[in-house]
Amino acid sequence: MWLGARDLDRGTAVAAELSSGGGDVRCVALDVTSEESVQAAAKQIDAEHGRLDTLVNNAGITGARVAVEPTGPDDFRACYETNIFGPVRVTRAFLPLLRRSTLPRIVMVFSGMGSLAITSDPARLESSILSLVYPSSKTALNMITTQYAKALPDVKVNAVDPGYTATDLNAHRGHKTVGQGAEVIVRLASIAADGPSGGFFDQDGPLPW
Repeated sequence: MWLGARDLDRGTAVAAELSSGGGDVRCVALDVTSEESVQAAAKQIDAEHGRLDTLVNNAGITGARVAVEPTGPDDFRACYETNIFGPVRVTRAFLPLLRRSTLPRIVMVFSGMGSLAITSDPARLESSILSLVYPSSKTALNMITTQYAKALPDVKVNAVDPGYTATDLNAHRGHKTVGQGAEVIVRLASIAADGPSGGFFDQDGPLPW
C-alpha cells in the first residue's frame, strides 16, 4: 500500500505506524496541486511496484470560509485546485498503472455537502450550511465521478462519504473516528468484480447525488 503525502517526513512516520500492525505501507511524496509531483509519484510507484490496484483520491480542503454574497471568483481557486483539479490530475497520471491491475478501482472521497438532494432536505444538517466554495467543489466531483465511471468500463469508479469524521479539515470536531470514517472507503476500495461502479455511498449504503 502506498500513502501519498505532501510532507514526506510526516507521511513516512504515519506509514511506519500503519506498517507496525503487520501491513506494508510505503510513503510517496505527492502534492495533488502539482503536475510535477503527481508525475514523479506515478513514476516511483511504477518503478517499485509496476501497477496500482486501487486509487483513493482523498485530498481535500474547505477553502475560503466566506459568506455567500461577498464570495468572489478568487475564493474558489485554491479549493478547486485541490478538490477538483487534484483528483483529475492524479487519476490521469495513474490510469496506466491501474490498467495493469486485474481489477482496477478508483474511490473519490466525497461529502454530503456536495449532494443536491441531501443539501435540499430540511431534515439533514447539510441543508443548514450556506457556502458556495466547498459544497460546489464536491458537487463537481459528483459529475467527474459518474463520467469517469461511464468512460472507464474496465475500472470500478465510485464516490464515498465517510461522514463527519474528526480530521484536520474540521479541527477534529467530527463525531466519527478516522477508523470509522475509513470503513466505507476500504469497502469500496476492495469491491469484487460484480460490485457497483458510478455510485455514491456512505456506511449505510447508496446515497442520492
